[in-house]
Amino acid sequence: MTVEYPGKGDPARSLALLWRTSERASRKGKPELGVGRIVRAAIDVADAEGLQALSMRRVAEKLGVGTMSLYTYVPGKPELLDVMLDTVYGETARPEDVPGGWRDRLELIARENFALYLRHPWLLQVASSRPVLGPNVTAKYDYELRAIDGIGLTDLEMDSVITLVTGFVHGTARGAVEAAQAESLTGMTDQQWWAAHAPFLSRISDPVLFPTASRVGQAAGEELQAPYSPEHAFEFGLQRVLDGVEVLVNSRSSA
Repeated sequence: MTVEYPGKGDPARSLALLWRTSERASRKGKPELGVGRIVRAAIDVADAEGLQALSMRRVAEKLGVGTMSLYTYVPGKPELLDVMLDTVYGETARPEDVPGGWRDRLELIARENFALYLRHPWLLQVASSRPVLGPNVTAKYDYELRAIDGIGLTDLEMDSVITLVTGFVHGTARGAVEAAQAESLTGMTDQQWWAAHAPFLSRISDPVLFPTASRVGQAAGEELQAPYSPEHAFEFGLQRVLDGVEVLVNSRSSA
């Protein structure tokens, strides 16, 4: 899978778009065309067709305008991608009053991020090591940090906890998206896959040669009714991640 890196465009132009410090009027007298509408169309293309289908030409087709008219508002695809990222990161809910304390706040953050990846699977094709310095990304990070502010962690630990939680979500969301796309890409449901492979699995799952794998694999497969359950992986893993954070928080309060 091809990975896109944000921030490949001109930094000054990207920041101007992200923070809307300037937005030129159309030279062709089309007031209905602007950065917001272009970005929304680009997101729709990426949602429906994947990031590999995104181009200035494809976005122009989506809008029913000439490709060159987009450049009045957006310098190019790299800057467009930056604004797309910042825009969708603005979708996560950020309620200030979350009953249950820091653990429930972190759980909400994890669920909001997981849902975001499912709505926009193309986000998984964008490297996260270089964040987009936009208003929504900044607000999202600030909100997530405030969820664990004042519970005894150092600033570095706070940043690390958010990185841990969002990193876990990123990994499980990738599995969920792959599982969701498996049927459409292979033409075979999980049940059909099991039915087709069951005779061969029974041959290689020798309880004498591989007793533990045979026992656990059979138990998991029967319980999940699938070779892999992204829902179970997310629910089980999230609670274990939060358990680990709780150990850290408790160690600070007892120090």
